[in-house]
Order: sequence, then structure tokens, then C-alpha cells
Amino acid sequence: MPLYLVEKKERCKTNVRRERPRSRGLVPKKARFPAWQHFRNGDCGTMLGRKTFTADQYLYSKSPLLHHDFKQKKKKHVRQRFVEKNGHCNVSHGNIREPTRYLVDIFTTVIDLKWRYNLFIFSSVFITSWLCFGFIWWVICFAHGDFEPQEEGFTPCVNQVYGFTSAFLFSVETQTTIGYGSRHITPECPEAVFLLLLQCICGLIINAFLLGCIFAKVAQPKKRAHTLMFSNVCTISKRDGVMCLMFRVGDLRKSHIVEAHVRAQLIRSYTTPEGEFIPVLQEDLDVGYDDGLDRLFLVTPVIVCHEIDEDSPFWDMTPEEILAGDFEVVVILEGTVEATGMTTQARSSYTPDEIKWGHRFEPITTIEDGRYQVDYSKFNTTIEIPTPRSSAREIMGFSTPTSKRSSSRRSSSLSSGKSIDDEDEDKSSSGVVFEDELNGSVGNAVDKYAYPMSSGLSEDVRTGRVRVIPESKV
Repeated sequence: MPLYLVEKKERCKTNVRRERPRSRGLVPKKARFPAWQHFRNGDCGTMLGRKTFTADQYLYSKSPLLHHDFKQKKKKHVRQRFVEKNGHCNVSHGNIREPTRYLVDIFTTVIDLKWRYNLFIFSSVFITSWLCFGFIWWVICFAHGDFEPQEEGFTPCVNQVYGFTSAFLFSVETQTTIGYGSRHITPECPEAVFLLLLQCICGLIINAFLLGCIFAKVAQPKKRAHTLMFSNVCTISKRDGVMCLMFRVGDLRKSHIVEAHVRAQLIRSYTTPEGEFIPVLQEDLDVGYDDGLDRLFLVTPVIVCHEIDEDSPFWDMTPEEILAGDFEVVVILEGTVEATGMTTQARSSYTPDEIKWGHRFEPITTIEDGRYQVDYSKFNTTIEIPTPRSSAREIMGFSTPTSKRSSSRRSSSLSSGKSIDDEDEDKSSSGVVFEDELNGSVGNAVDKYAYPMSSGLSEDVRTGRVRVIPESKV
């Protein structure tokens, strides 16, 4: 044992109650607090009052093999979701300079409030209106002298009103049309008749507004989205010979979603060639819009596919690049609720760690006793299938044309979030130019592919694997 450790141990031995080290660990958890540093630095008087710290534990803590226990572990970076799994958008609006804009559309503002605030507004508005009109009724009766001793034959404005409490009760009976019969107005005061009409009209308006808000909040179509399911993960594998990104959607209710259609977007950050940073760039992922495959008959769960082709941002990405990427796939299902006729929307999202490469979803629909049976216990179950761990371009064996769409040209890697400028186009003497993105070379298509063809061009040029440019534009 080193000499300086022996000296410190002997110095602290007289004041420290010796304890056997704990069986589950040499250093207790309490020894990891900052106060333990005083004991480690030799300040025995500071820490010897604590029974859990002994000189033996002090020596154990000086061991280099246990020194990592005192270091805080680095937390793994987790990308903040733009859309939560339950569909909630993780966006907060701040520094709004004109909050009165919310009061312009007061009906929508009230509906968007939480239930406790709605019930508070509902109760406070009615009670306030009753108190206000009750006070006005009290003022009219007081001005007419109904509260003073009167001679026989005197006709008050309101019968059976003797103070503010009775005036408040009369206001409640008038606005709610209860009408017990003991309190009623007389034709003695025209202002009382006018106030009666005004309170009836105001009561109808308040009832219509508040009851409409409560009904609209109860019948909100977004509650219907709770029975629309998205798979917890999405998969990438071959389907019909094409690499596809797939996720599953389903509806738990027997009442169907009319005109259901789905769409997907890629959310990522992006820096333009001019240096402008776009924190949230939204790119559409084709899920069969042109072919009508995005419109679903959602009676049984359906697997939605995004073909990873030359126009897809995943075309050049390997599984490792996808896992290390900084992006999010947001999926949206919209449709009309059959029972109410209102439009509903369900949302979910997938981060790179929720994308399974080389998997496909297990079938969950079977035929039993002449009926289709859906087993939702396997809704999120996937099956691993042999899939090369290469990019879709390498798996399909294509050279990407230079005339790619702008969204693919803006970025070559979703993990970096930065753009890459297009390569300068070279010219060839024959008037046919191709660009092989596998090796980045540009040359003459006829010289590169010397296959005999009647047209004088190679088969790769004829099949569209290279881009043909007229000689006049070269």
C-alpha cells in the first residue's frame, strides 16, 4: 500500500468507527456526494461525524478502478421530437405582442381551453349576470320606494322583493324562467318591464354561447383520433422488388373514417448554399399520391409504403447513416368521422432509432369462420428478413440521374442537415453526357458503355440510367 495512504488511514483510525464494506459495493452511494470530497482530501474532522464513512471506504474510493463511480455519466443525445407519438405538436408560442388576437375569435379560444377553465367560465358568467341584474332590480325597487313602509293600496315595481337577496332570487328566476309565482313585476314601473325584456334576451345569448362551447368541446373530432392507431416503429425492406419505408395504420372502431387519406413528411434542419439556416424544413414523402394509394379504405389495418427511389431523401442513405441521422418522419391520417360528419386528424412520428432496417410487419388479418379476424396484439410486431445493409441506390444498382428533384438535390445526408452544391456539368464531344454518382465521374456515354446497339447508344442510355443532353445545349 502506498505510504501516504497508510498515513491517512492511521490518522483517521482513532476517530472513525470501523465498518465492514457493503457486500453490493465497496463505496456507498452517500460517499458520492460532494461532501465526501472533504474526506478524500484528508479533512477527517469534517466527515468523521457520519457513521457511513470509514477509513477503509476512503481507501477504496482512492482506487483508480473505482474512480469512474464518481464521474457523472454522459447522457445520450436524444433528438427532441417535433410531433409526439400521441400526435401532440411539441411547439410553444412565446413573445406574442398582440394577445388580443385571441379575443377576436373568442369562441375558438374558449373551446381550446382546458375543461377546468371552461367550467369556471361557465359558472362565473352565469353568476355574474345574475348578480348584475339582481343589483339593477334592487336599484329600481329602491328608487321606487318599495323598501319603505307604505300605505295601503301602494303598488310596488316587483312584488315580494324586500332587499338585495330577494332581488337576486328574482333575477335568477327571471333569467332561468323558473317562475315560482310569488315574485313578479307589476305594470307600475316601465323601467322594470324594459329590464325584464333585456334580461331575457341576454340570458338567451349567454345560454346559446356557453352551451354551444360545451357541446363543441364534447364533440371535438380530435377525440376520434384516439381510436386511430399508428405502429410504434416503421420498417425498411424490399416490397415488390423496391426498397420501401413502411408503417401500419388501423382503426379500432366499427364506424369507419370516410375518405381517409394519409400523408408523410420529413422534418429536419437545413442550411441553404447561401448560408440561411432553416430549423424546421418540411419535405413531402410520396406515399402513392399520383396512383391514389394514399386514399385508404380503413376497415382493416393497412400498411402504407413510401418507395425509396431516386426522388426519395433516403435513396443514398445506409442503415448506419439513418440511425445517426437528425430527422423525423411525421405521418398524418385525415378523414371524415362517419357518425358526426366532422373532419378528424391523427398524427404520429418516427425518429431514426424507431426505423427498423430489414424488417417487415407481421400479417394480422386472418379468415376464421367465414369472417376476417384482426389480431391487434401483433399490430407492432415485425419480422426480420435478409436485407443488404447498403443504401437503396446500391441495392437497386442504379446510377442516379443528374436531373433529380430539388428536395433531393438540397441535401446529400440527412444526418448533417447541410446542403451540397451540384457538381458542374462537363461537356462531351459526342453530345451525350452521363453522370455516374457511384464514383462521381462524368464522361462520354458511348465510350463508357460500348454495347452494340442499332441506335448507336448504349443500353444504359436508352433505358434512362444516364441523362441524355441534346448536342445543341452542350
